[in-house]
Amino acid sequence: MRSPLPRSAHEFLWSREQWKRRLALWGGAVAVALAALLFAKAGDAAFGGFMRIYAASPWWTLLLTPAVFALLSWLTLGWLKPTRGSGIPQVIAAIDRPNRDYQSKNLSLGVSAGKLGLTVLALFGGASVGREGPTVHVGASLMYVVGRWFGFRDPHEATRFLLAGGAAGIAAAFNTPLAGVVFAIEELSDRYEHRFSGTLITAVIVGGVVSLGLVGNYTYFGTVSAALPLGTGWLAVLLCGVVCGLLSGGFSRATLAAMDGKPRWLGRLRDAHPILFAAGCGLLLALLGLAFGVGAFGTGYEQARSLVQGHAVVGHEFGLMKLAANLVSSAAAIPGGLFSPALAVGAGLGHNLSVLMPQVDPRAFVLLGMTGYLAGVTQAPLTSAVISMELTDSSDMLLPILAVVLLARAMSSLVCRTPIYKAMAQRLLAAAAVPTGDDGPPPTQGSAAT
Repeated sequence: MRSPLPRSAHEFLWSREQWKRRLALWGGAVAVALAALLFAKAGDAAFGGFMRIYAASPWWTLLLTPAVFALLSWLTLGWLKPTRGSGIPQVIAAIDRPNRDYQSKNLSLGVSAGKLGLTVLALFGGASVGREGPTVHVGASLMYVVGRWFGFRDPHEATRFLLAGGAAGIAAAFNTPLAGVVFAIEELSDRYEHRFSGTLITAVIVGGVVSLGLVGNYTYFGTVSAALPLGTGWLAVLLCGVVCGLLSGGFSRATLAAMDGKPRWLGRLRDAHPILFAAGCGLLLALLGLAFGVGAFGTGYEQARSLVQGHAVVGHEFGLMKLAANLVSSAAAIPGGLFSPALAVGAGLGHNLSVLMPQVDPRAFVLLGMTGYLAGVTQAPLTSAVISMELTDSSDMLLPILAVVLLARAMSSLVCRTPIYKAMAQRLLAAAAVPTGDDGPPPTQGSAAT
């Protein structure tokens, strides 16, 4: 009796190799979800400790923040150097160049543990960083290691596990499963294997179920019921798209310039005295906090949530101040991500722009500013739109959000032509002198994309 399925489909569904791959991916997704939850709890506890010190006396930050920045710089001078920064560029680089040595060096269990621990330490020091990018790095690393345990050691095969780990990481960090899938396609890889899509989505679902079972269903910023009226109300889209796109492009360009050692005096100082330079960045951040308040520190989650919900706990200085805090923390080259702080900056900018059109719901402005700024920083419009809608359960704003991310991405690209994560990945590969590939067949996933 003939099988009802074609031979290739039958082998794909029932072969031992395919089931071993599925089990590795699903088991890795459980590990990623548990690591993301541990990361979130540890990060919240660490920043809570910082807040208690700040409440005792804000002046303590002049000692604590520079000391933590200096310690992080010292710790990441050696084998923990791959833990610096967001972590997303490291994953993109590992996918773009499927080289066994590079993947092993940047995606080991030691790097994962270091990334988690050092980002938690950065939050204890009040750094203006997020944990979502590091969660992507940790997720990809865990999935890579699990794949090797199951025998999938070919560098090209590892790209599948890296994509699934990165997707599960962003989904678990924000509780946004759809955004995790879109992020893997749009941000991590520009060539996507159709046959792998079902396994990738299932890995995200498995991780999401674990997270749901342990912490319950929740919306990151709470439900937002704002709406944008047709007509003049859509001028808000134009304002947020242009302003947030240009400012986010400026942030990306300045961050990349600092990474390249520009201006020269800055680069010479950092190269000659990296620990002292990081301490100076910490001191600048502490001074921002003393001048403008506690919003300079941490992810900016509480401040952004208050703006999205329409009961602001910060003034109109918050957006630009948080942008400066993010620049200072990024220039220090300490572990920590950009996602949450970027959302906070965008929320602050939207709050500022809302005063220009008092007839429009300020919450709509905040949501559009948050979405537009994130789209401008990442230059990944679909990911930014989906994340924003899942973070706020704001499907009524679908069309304005889609419009603002496209406009913001276009404006950002005028200032910074190469998306920040892709540009960082290119610099990492150049610094490591990674060959184009490894032995074996051409990769199933290709170069990083925006």
